[in-house]
Amino acid sequence: MRAAVVTAFDRPVDLEDRPIPEPGPGQVLVRLETCGLCHTDIHAMRGDWPVKPGLPFVPGHEGVGIVEKVGEGVTSRSVGERVAMPWLGHACGECRYCVSGRENLCEAQQNTGYSIDGGYAEYAIADAKFASPVPEGVSALDAAPLTCAGVTTYAAVKNARVVPGERVAVFGVGGLGHLAVQYARLVGAEVIAVDITEEKLDLARELGADHTVDASKVDPVAAIAEVGGADVAIVLAVAPQVFDQAFSSLNRGGRMVLVSLPAEGTLTVPIFDTVLKGISIIGSIVGTRQDLAEVFALHALGRTRVVAVPRDLGDVNTAVDEVLHGDVPARLVFEYGAS
Repeated sequence: MRAAVVTAFDRPVDLEDRPIPEPGPGQVLVRLETCGLCHTDIHAMRGDWPVKPGLPFVPGHEGVGIVEKVGEGVTSRSVGERVAMPWLGHACGECRYCVSGRENLCEAQQNTGYSIDGGYAEYAIADAKFASPVPEGVSALDAAPLTCAGVTTYAAVKNARVVPGERVAVFGVGGLGHLAVQYARLVGAEVIAVDITEEKLDLARELGADHTVDASKVDPVAAIAEVGGADVAIVLAVAPQVFDQAFSSLNRGGRMVLVSLPAEGTLTVPIFDTVLKGISIIGSIVGTRQDLAEVFALHALGRTRVVAVPRDLGDVNTAVDEVLHGDVPARLVFEYGAS
């Protein structure tokens, strides 16, 4: 099978021919149909974060495909079923976070495409309990971005406790942001989309954003203030100034939701303003299996639209450059056999 393998953090990804793996007890073998390219994958490839993946490894945590084999003891998944392989590849199921429905905070978790081999391959092994079913009516192309970009922004909107009629500013309209705009609208928010690319702002308007702000041309804080300020600011961009802009755009009682993970990021906020204005700062990390099931259900009902551009796995390094240069409207997705 073809697989994109990271062998060093300071060089491009290698395309290798690897044997098809065999599922062990509690595991399934998935024949990949698609896998999205997330910015987290690029951080993984470059070893940007303090806890680095062990080399060599296969990135990718938006893998979607068909179960071809099941390992010993597997009863929850079946051969022929379409499943998604999300970032949360395994959790212990026993800690206080898992038993209280916060499995995404499990300290013993394993992450697909990071601590375990991911979806940049034609076949991959997944923990059967964390291989999430993809319902009828959701294509493999759409399911891939929903597996991370979708569930991450859906959970961010949930964690922000958005009330209908509140104003939500989405900073960064791309693979995640174009879905965040839609989830905020679904809960009844007035949505402000902030970006520095006119094409992405056009997309945000097309998806229902009530206001758009081109931060390359105007001060986004002032522009957001003109429409009444933000009750919630969801930060999906990684530029350092965006975090200050998001905080400064908030109304009293506002919530700043941190989602993006810059390679080097330290948040500094004014304590006086935070306390007197009653500002909450919330960290939101992906979502649970239940969150992903809800994301898929909404999409199957036609409530959301995924903007995905297919690529072949052989072009993985070119695709990474496209993302880094901001040359894609939303999400690049590897389609296996697309070439």
